[in-house]
Amino acid sequence: MNILNEQIRSFLEEEDLIAALGNISACIMMSWENLNWAGFYLVKNGELVLGPFQGKPACTHIPFDKGVCGKCLREAALQRVDDVLAFPGHIACDADSRSELCVPIIVSGQVMSVIDLDAPVPSRFSEEDEKIMIRAAQDIASAWTDHDWSYR
Repeated sequence: MNILNEQIRSFLEEEDLIAALGNISACIMMSWENLNWAGFYLVKNGELVLGPFQGKPACTHIPFDKGVCGKCLREAALQRVDDVLAFPGHIACDADSRSELCVPIIVSGQVMSVIDLDAPVPSRFSEEDEKIMIRAAQDIASAWTDHDWSYR
């Protein structure tokens, strides 16, 4: 396990969902270079709703059928987009974003949230980054169950 995952796990001792995710988004933003946004979208009332994040103001509501985050939720699978300008249906919350990594947080077979990372450079995210964020999503899902977090 790398240092970022260790830090994320320590923040997951927090019993409040928003407080934990707020610190995790800050930790990711401070740990990785070439990011312009790091945060979470939470599933609520049939859409993705903006959660804790670091970066420029963002889209507040994302329909399940729109954008990289929507595809991540629909397929319950990681999405790594090297060039968001070539992604059909990309939502340009920040015109400076050029690549994106989205990872679902799955609890009891259901996507509860999406980790969303944006970068101002194409092809910013690597397979190693994917592994780190998949581990983070798994740890968050475990904490979600352990703390009985409810957001809906």
